[in-house]
Amino acid sequence: MRRRLLALVCVTGSLVSACGMLPGGHERKTVTVWLMKDSASKEFLQRFTEDFERTHKDLRLDIRIQQWTGIVDKVRKALQDDSGHGPDVIEVGNTQVPLYADGGRLADLTLESMRDWGKDTWLPALAQPGKDGNAQYGIPWYAANRVVIYRKDLFEAAGITRVPKTREEWLADTEKLNSRGNQGIYLAGQDWYTLSGFIWDEGGDLARQKDYKWEGALDTPAALRGMDFYRRLQALGRGPVGADEEHPPQAGVFAGGRVAQIIAVPGLAQSIVRQNPGLQDELGYFPVPGTTAARPGTVFTGGSDLVVPENTKDQFAATAVVGALVGAKWDTELARTMNYVPNKSTLASAVAGEEGVAAMAAGAAHGRATPSTPQWADVEADNPIKEYMTRVLQGADPVTEARRASARITEELTPDV
Repeated sequence: MRRRLLALVCVTGSLVSACGMLPGGHERKTVTVWLMKDSASKEFLQRFTEDFERTHKDLRLDIRIQQWTGIVDKVRKALQDDSGHGPDVIEVGNTQVPLYADGGRLADLTLESMRDWGKDTWLPALAQPGKDGNAQYGIPWYAANRVVIYRKDLFEAAGITRVPKTREEWLADTEKLNSRGNQGIYLAGQDWYTLSGFIWDEGGDLARQKDYKWEGALDTPAALRGMDFYRRLQALGRGPVGADEEHPPQAGVFAGGRVAQIIAVPGLAQSIVRQNPGLQDELGYFPVPGTTAARPGTVFTGGSDLVVPENTKDQFAATAVVGALVGAKWDTELARTMNYVPNKSTLASAVAGEEGVAAMAAGAAHGRATPSTPQWADVEADNPIKEYMTRVLQGADPVTEARRASARITEELTPDV
């Protein structure tokens, strides 16, 4: 995805007689949209822009591509700028919405969500972080989450004829795969997003809100059961206990051979095949297994929401753009183009033909996000969950370490007064 083509800035043809002008001399209103780099392809944005401007003859789109690096400060400044020259629609990470909603700088889109946008079928992991109380500020756009990427040839060699549906089946299969010099799974010791899913599946949380205050919750029995499962699974490979999945990048480790499984977004397969073309036809995907076969495991689901700044110069025009992007037509088109999960569980069939995306969609239906508080960014900045995981995997007492990590989380989630 690149910065909007100049050719799309001035639309020619029967609709306009000059750049930004309608027949009769009436000027189109410009809607400025900030989208993140690589969220949508250049071709998708061109098709969307042409369709939107054809069906909204009084509006013109100015799509400006943003970089993730430094985006938080840039968005915060834009939300505080009352000059009238800022963005009218902004794409933000789903877990970032509480950060921006804090202080009343986002438009309340609850009415449109209920009346026009079908909020009852939104993916929970996209919808929940976009709420503050009963108000909906973030509108789900697309989702992505982790699945299990596996080597079909290694599964066949181990005599495994079908993918596991439960955690216990997964452990048993992984133990079979962890032989003859192969790693049953490559799972880094600090992959806390994966741990989060195991904790949620047990009924636990990373943190919980009590009497309007957030407290770390890694030391609850449910959360400890999730960590214990992580420990058992991680031991069936040689992932480093003191590093996360990017150190070293797990795509390279998997591409190097002799690894049967990793937990990652399906798109990582492209990097794997680039590094080892011989794996082109050997990669398969399945949802992270759950505690029972009735449903896949809970997974951290990331993705993007769309927000409208309170200081937009035209909220009606801004919501028209949001409504078009998140509607069934263009949301499914984006999912097919970019291999995303659509924003609604009812649209999952639109990506059923892609094995990796279908596995992702199955998990996203039960996906969750990190605690919905602006202070969660402070937790991730110096993440005590990673240190906790490493200590437990090195043999330290899980209860003691969980209490220590929970106390640090509580401290970070307590705003300075």
